[in-house]
Amino acid sequence: MNGPRDKRTARLIRVDGSGNGDFKKIQQAIDSVPSQNNELVFIWVKPGTYREKIVVPEDKPYITISGSKASDTIITWNQGRDLLQSPVVSIFASDFVGRFLTIKNTFGTSGIAVALRVSADRAAFYGCRIISFQDTLLDDSGRHYFNNCYIEGATDFICGNAASLYERCHLHSTSDRGGAMTAQHRNTAEENTGFVFLGGKITGSGSMFLGRPWGDFSKVVFGYTYMSNVVEPEGWNDWGDPTKQRTVSYGEYKCYGPGANRAKRVVWSRSLSTDEATKLFTKDIIGGRAWLRPAPSHFKTH
Repeated sequence: MNGPRDKRTARLIRVDGSGNGDFKKIQQAIDSVPSQNNELVFIWVKPGTYREKIVVPEDKPYITISGSKASDTIITWNQGRDLLQSPVVSIFASDFVGRFLTIKNTFGTSGIAVALRVSADRAAFYGCRIISFQDTLLDDSGRHYFNNCYIEGATDFICGNAASLYERCHLHSTSDRGGAMTAQHRNTAEENTGFVFLGGKITGSGSMFLGRPWGDFSKVVFGYTYMSNVVEPEGWNDWGDPTKQRTVSYGEYKCYGPGANRAKRVVWSRSLSTDEATKLFTKDIIGGRAWLRPAPSHFKTH
């Protein structure tokens, strides 16, 4: 599949819960896109709260789902306990874009409850709010870009084995004590995956760790990030398995704020060199120049 020839023009589908659009439900709009879709599709969601589980299937690439602002365009569901069954929104199609949406799992504090699962290559999210308690964002597989997003949770709330760049994102911990913000799942040194956080800020209540290793070769780095005093002085946790200390890649570069002091950091985390930072803190790590695309400038309704 070579993709759309015209990358500026999208087919417009309007979703309005009050009935003034093409569909009342977001899933109905997705279902209307033909299998093996090969044109840009822009699903414009009018303000409202949409209580539905959403799946973008693998055979429907090039879809954008966009609100006007995240605070008034809310997709919500209440399901937990199962990592793969609980997500409010699941993305399986490549070349997906989410814009200005709140995606919220209201299951609460009694276990796994995923808000967003991204299991596809080349997915980008702009100005979204992604909210739950445990495993909020299953950043599962593929190359992904998150820009100016708000992500909230208490335990392993960004987890998975994608290769992702988080630029200017706000991470907010609701952990009382010792929760981990990230649980990256890289299993071998050969895998080109990991979470890179560039700019942005970390806030919260209680205390939390920057990450712990779901996979033996877990890889997470923070650069130029504001860290409030919610970050534990040790910074990182080995999930009760000291053998992983030898294989994880946890690094920080020119972070600031009361939680960024590395004086008491675990010795198996690192301050990145300028050379390392120059290579990591760029869209090149996700091949972004080849697939990140601007919002369409022209629309057609048929």
